[in-house]
Amino acid sequence: MKTKLLLRACMSFLLSLGMAMSLMAQTPRVVTGTVVDQENGEPIPGISILEKGTNNGTVTDLEGNYRIQVASESAILVFSFLQMETQEILVGNRNPIDVVMAENIGDLDEFVVIGYQSVRKRDLTGATAVVSTENTRSVTANSIGESLQGLAPGVTVRNAGGPGQGASVEIRGVSSFINASPLYVIDGMIADANVTINPNDVESIQILKDASAAAIYGSRAANGVIIVTTKQGQEGPARITLSAKYGIQQLPRGPEMMNNVEFAAMQRRQFENSGLTPPASVTSNFDPTINTNWYDESTRLGNVQDYNVTISGGSKTSTYLVSGSYFKNKGELIGTDFERAAFRINSRSTKGRVTFGENIVLTNSVRNTPPFGNPFYDVYTQLPIIPVQHPRYITNANPDGWGIGTPDAVTYANNPIALSAINTQRSNFAKIVGNAYLEVELADWLTYRFNAGLEASFDHIKTLRRVGEWHFNQPAAPTTIQENRSTYTSLLLEHTLNFNKTFGLHDINGVVGYSQQQSNNQGILAGRTDIQQFGGRYLETIGSATGDPIADGFVNTDFLIVGYLGRLNYTYNDKYLLTFTGRYDADSRFGADNRSRFFPSIAAGWRISDEAFFNSGFVSDLKLRGSYGELGIVTVGSWDYIGFLNSNPRAIFGPDQVPYVGATQARLANPNLGWERRKSQNYGFDANFLEGRIGLSAEYYNSLSEDVLVNLPVAFYLGNLGGDPAVNAASIRNRGLEIEATYRKYSGEFQWDVSANITTIRNRVEDVGNFGEGIDYIQTGITRSQIGRSIGEWYVLKTDGLFQSQEEINNYTGPDGQLIQPHARPGDVRFLDINGDGQINQEDRTFVGSPWPTMQAGGQFNASYGQFTLNIQMVGVFGYSVLNGVRADIDGYQNTNFRRDISPWSPDNRNTTDPRIGFAVGDPGLIDNARLESDRWLEDASYFRIRNLELGYALAPQLNQRLGIQRAKIFISGQNLFTFTKYSGPDPDVVGSGILNRGYDQGNWPANKIYSIGFNCEF
Repeated sequence: MKTKLLLRACMSFLLSLGMAMSLMAQTPRVVTGTVVDQENGEPIPGISILEKGTNNGTVTDLEGNYRIQVASESAILVFSFLQMETQEILVGNRNPIDVVMAENIGDLDEFVVIGYQSVRKRDLTGATAVVSTENTRSVTANSIGESLQGLAPGVTVRNAGGPGQGASVEIRGVSSFINASPLYVIDGMIADANVTINPNDVESIQILKDASAAAIYGSRAANGVIIVTTKQGQEGPARITLSAKYGIQQLPRGPEMMNNVEFAAMQRRQFENSGLTPPASVTSNFDPTINTNWYDESTRLGNVQDYNVTISGGSKTSTYLVSGSYFKNKGELIGTDFERAAFRINSRSTKGRVTFGENIVLTNSVRNTPPFGNPFYDVYTQLPIIPVQHPRYITNANPDGWGIGTPDAVTYANNPIALSAINTQRSNFAKIVGNAYLEVELADWLTYRFNAGLEASFDHIKTLRRVGEWHFNQPAAPTTIQENRSTYTSLLLEHTLNFNKTFGLHDINGVVGYSQQQSNNQGILAGRTDIQQFGGRYLETIGSATGDPIADGFVNTDFLIVGYLGRLNYTYNDKYLLTFTGRYDADSRFGADNRSRFFPSIAAGWRISDEAFFNSGFVSDLKLRGSYGELGIVTVGSWDYIGFLNSNPRAIFGPDQVPYVGATQARLANPNLGWERRKSQNYGFDANFLEGRIGLSAEYYNSLSEDVLVNLPVAFYLGNLGGDPAVNAASIRNRGLEIEATYRKYSGEFQWDVSANITTIRNRVEDVGNFGEGIDYIQTGITRSQIGRSIGEWYVLKTDGLFQSQEEINNYTGPDGQLIQPHARPGDVRFLDINGDGQINQEDRTFVGSPWPTMQAGGQFNASYGQFTLNIQMVGVFGYSVLNGVRADIDGYQNTNFRRDISPWSPDNRNTTDPRIGFAVGDPGLIDNARLESDRWLEDASYFRIRNLELGYALAPQLNQRLGIQRAKIFISGQNLFTFTKYSGPDPDVVGSGILNRGYDQGNWPANKIYSIGFNCEF
């Protein structure tokens, strides 16, 4: 209903404004003409023609013709189009006015934001990727990070598809075992670009990948920097832009599971194979009317709504932009949704040599979801013979009769519908992010800038546990209400001097400055048990509960960073380029002796195409460049260098036996904690061919992260009861190649461009510190990070098919003739005795595959023909493996549903990869078959995906004129339409569970298929 009302209001507003403008517009003069391209004289459709200083405009038709009414002979017509030279023509007494437009393919003179400066793209010496926001806005995304997938080389984006979930973004691998997230800078404010920031507000995105580009941010730039610049107003009358999008979301399906009849037959076979009596639930008490498809019951058709309105304009001395947006995502899982409302004000004013302005956004977001549980595990493992609800399950502890299993229908999966109904969590984040600045032009070549930034968040998370049960044998627990309230503030103050001076063939520019940022986070949790009900409704306040109180506090985050920064760019004759960058940072999160460090870099470039000996009509620009530098990253908390004290101990002294409060150190601390540092080398070239129609760039990078934090073991008797202290002891290397190519064709009726990028990342652990004699690795469950290998490689048992007979089992012996798998039976998994000791144990685990892709790629295709436009985005990730944790539970056979296409081994069914089925209690062979640390669950997760496909249609100029609209476009799009992969799970794009378990699929929320329709218009 809200959507319909909003759409009606927008259309009424458009029509009313159009009628008003039509009445106001007096057009005594009609101008016509044709627009053609300079290269071959072909007509160009879609050229925008605007009467300067007004909203009066039109576009050329398929034959390049136009017709426009202007106020007088003094009117100026502005002809513009993407990648074409803009022209302004005085009408005078000319009619018709035919225009020849030249291509402006080369973008080398565009300015790129690189941190505290904007420089020409042609003068870049570091590795900087510029992402087209036309491509990011075509994607329906919760966050800025999610919209970057496949658009820039060296940038790895793994998306979680849940409402309000952010993306995992990595730039050139990972430099730490703890944190791989890049630094975000939004309009000069260092802040988190999470789901509370509206991607539609973004005007440009630059990604700083090497030390030369990112060293200006010093101690926080080792994971790369993403600079986000939001939209600004432009000189001219008020311009209103509207956009609306509505999309339907659909989850990709995972494995098909058995229905009630199929499950009952397979479970009877399972028990009978083990010589046991099948449970009554699949025999005498089998109810054929209960056939629960848990996937269908737990999911629904989701939807996305995205509405934006912007008003902008200004004069020569002052511009403004005001925008409002509303985004809502109803998740495909029952009980999940996310909504965000945002209001932005950006303005800029100039008075003489003084310029001042601000960029501020206010957002309020709400996310509803169960506080725990994983339905993407439960929907596959829960039994089809258990109903969602049934009267026979009604008890005092389960008044709604949620189906949770019985002793003869045992399951340890949750009832996901019950869980979402009984447990709810509402997370409300109110945030302000922005900056205000003052610039003073001290001289023609020198500008002072004061920048004050603020990020403040006021968070409220309410969690309710109602009466009810959601899984078998659940222990009794009271109803509970909890509220977590926290505030976060980050204040940034910066003073910088920008200079730009030319002396003949010498050009010098750069920046020096001072920066300080103070961040503080504090929170408190309160709650109470025994929530009261009135009229069947829960009173959702702590004061209305009557049970035991709950209170907790948190260790506050509070730290200060102070930095002195500088960059010097020197260019000689536009051919030889040199850049020096450095930042000296001090951070209160380290001990007094380690709080300060200098992070330098140097880069050089050579535009060889401008040399006299270089004469090529094919190569229009060729630049070689290289850089080296050092960056830092902070992965510690505010107080990690200080030990924890336990103030609970009591001691009794004296004849009066008086207890005295004492204190003991509960955790050892490392006062010498320091930065994790990344030394980075980068070598590359940028080339343009055929006057800019073809663009090509390539990079080779080699970075070594040193002083990486690891938790080295310390004995408990030394007072280490609170966890091993962190030590700067490890090192990690990342090497790779990046290639990006573009071809543009912007002449003729059919205009198009295509671009592609390829990335390789070779990750290698160089050192892990002293974990003990012979231990050169970090073990984390099923992965191992070992010196000489990648982070988090799969370290599991290798399998070699199934035993087909008892004879094969008897012949599989060790050096002393003993059976290697004495408990095995025909149909069991055969494990390889890697160390040859005649038994299968943890010593036989070995490296089998890596969660790191050998190559990732992205591609974009944009085209226009007449009034039609087309955008296609593609993503490919190749050469990596994922451990399918959900399949490990399903094909473990125990207290779970079964895959419909399962084919367990039997004497009559030997041509299968599925082992025998039985009940594991008292059968070690079946227990071994289901071992998680086995390559049985590893799968090739390489994939190629059509990330986005959008078809647009620009409304006819005649209709636009009648409505008073300058331009309007409607579009339909499909996102994640096709994924080509061998992976058996719902989605091979697995986020994982941390850096050391990046490829572990424990029920990852898959990327959604989204079918959208929308429009945008400007008037």
